Amino acid sequence: MTAVPNPKKLNELQATAICGNDISSSCLYVSALTILYAGQFAWISLLVVAVVLFLFRRIYGEVVGALPLNGGAYNALLNTTSKQMASAAACLTILSYMATAVISANEAMHYLHNMAHGLPIEAATIVLLASFMGLALIGIGESAIVAVVIFITHLASLSLLILAGAWFLFWHGGDTFALNWQQPLPAAGGFGTALFLGFSAAMLGISGFESSANFVEEQRPGVFRKTLRNMWVVVSFFNPAIALLALCIIPLAQVGEHRESLLAFIGYTAGGSWLGWLISVDAVLVLSGAVLTSFVGVTGLIERITLDRVLPNFFLAKNRRGVNYRILMAFFILCVSVLFATGGDLGALAGVYTFSFLAVMALFGLGNLLLKIKRAKLPRPVRAHPLAVVAAIGCVAAAFWGNMLLNPDALFTFFQYLLPAMGFIFLMLNRGRIVRILLYTIDYLYRPVRRFVVVSSQYLQKMLEKINAQEFVFFTKGDNVAVLNRVLQYVENNEKTGKLKIVTVLQQGQTLNEALRYDLEVLDRAYPEVKIEYLEIEGVFGPELIEELSKKWGIPKNFMFIGSPGDRFPYRVSELGGVRLII
Repeated sequence: MTAVPNPKKLNELQATAICGNDISSSCLYVSALTILYAGQFAWISLLVVAVVLFLFRRIYGEVVGALPLNGGAYNALLNTTSKQMASAAACLTILSYMATAVISANEAMHYLHNMAHGLPIEAATIVLLASFMGLALIGIGESAIVAVVIFITHLASLSLLILAGAWFLFWHGGDTFALNWQQPLPAAGGFGTALFLGFSAAMLGISGFESSANFVEEQRPGVFRKTLRNMWVVVSFFNPAIALLALCIIPLAQVGEHRESLLAFIGYTAGGSWLGWLISVDAVLVLSGAVLTSFVGVTGLIERITLDRVLPNFFLAKNRRGVNYRILMAFFILCVSVLFATGGDLGALAGVYTFSFLAVMALFGLGNLLLKIKRAKLPRPVRAHPLAVVAAIGCVAAAFWGNMLLNPDALFTFFQYLLPAMGFIFLMLNRGRIVRILLYTIDYLYRPVRRFVVVSSQYLQKMLEKINAQEFVFFTKGDNVAVLNRVLQYVENNEKTGKLKIVTVLQQGQTLNEALRYDLEVLDRAYPEVKIEYLEIEGVFGPELIEELSKKWGIPKNFMFIGSPGDRFPYRVSELGGVRLII
């Protein structure tokens, strides 16, 4: 009997549309930007980017296939390194989403302003951000419908633009392309330098590729890899094709003059005012769709890191439709504050967008390599060759360096936003230690302010007890003392707790080696700050048993740990409800 797909999960078109609106909107600016640096060879730079993105298809497919949970680069690093490293990746991803939302909304309103003069751009940007926050509050299913309409309209508009350009070339010939081909290169270093700088600028054209990994749990089984393929096809065809079309229709000298609205100018030249107007309307729609992508992606990411206690549980509250409304509202407030802080001049914020995105891509590649080393036995549908992963990371690093050369001031701005964000994450990860420091300070000031100190000390002590009261579970198959010692080290270094249940699941009639009990007694003395409770449970280890124990003990499933399962393990990690791999 064929299983009926969950109607609440996103199908291929819906998931592709949500993340595709972001990556496909890049054609509105990346073609002009690449031509400015690579000249007549811009289309080659864009094809090189398509090759790099092809490598990342397998990189993302392997990691998310092995660990199909929301969080993207955060999830990859959480299961292969430390929570600190994973939190840094999450911070970069949030900054990337913030910059994408503000820049896309502002650019959309600039296009609308060109069609409706007198429109207050800053106020309209806030209205657009608020509108898509409201749409996201309704639910991801309703958001997907809007995203699909925008995505299909955008692809149809781009296809019409290319057909009109081909018709224009048929009647007017290739004189403009021949003239452009004879022009000197923009870069002083020759062909290689022009191609490199063009490639560095063109890498912005794949921003949004990482979004699908941040809401993979909302997609139907098998959809994620298809979204990667679909985004790759769109970028690999339209971006080089539009750059080549621009070189065939518009003299190079005019590209810079129409940098902000190059596609609309191509449409006006090739098809008339009606096509230019249509492309401008499409730009407003697809840039608005990129705003929706940011709201959907950041919701999945922040919910995941909040469940792992990186952020306060305040953000986990949901409305009647099951949407994390506090996350959406906080993200909206953050975007509006950035808009006011920049005064509507978002050139500096573009640096945050550029370097955050490239850093996230590189960290995802690093997560793939660590997954191969530390989780080699974990089943996965595809595997990226290690040399291909290293090559992809190298290409991203080269693009990072190239953008530093193109705009060194943007790197400074990037760190201006990154360092405070990382500082906040550091405080959240170390809030237990901070509470201890505060307790010590209050005790020191005890005598002069006795009453104040007593009340504050009691309050903070309860807070610390609440932090350490969370109990964790590790399921063992009878591991030796070295493995169990690594478990205790991980818990001590990454989780603030004083209680750990070590559970072994035995089948009927099965007995356990008595050496395990002796090993646990040794570890209990070695880690006096962690109370170890050993339990033997008769049954079959799987999702049902995990669900039963989670309810019985009141311990969330993401606070339960297992070692890496082998190829014969009958369940996927995602079926275990969020159980984490630590060995």
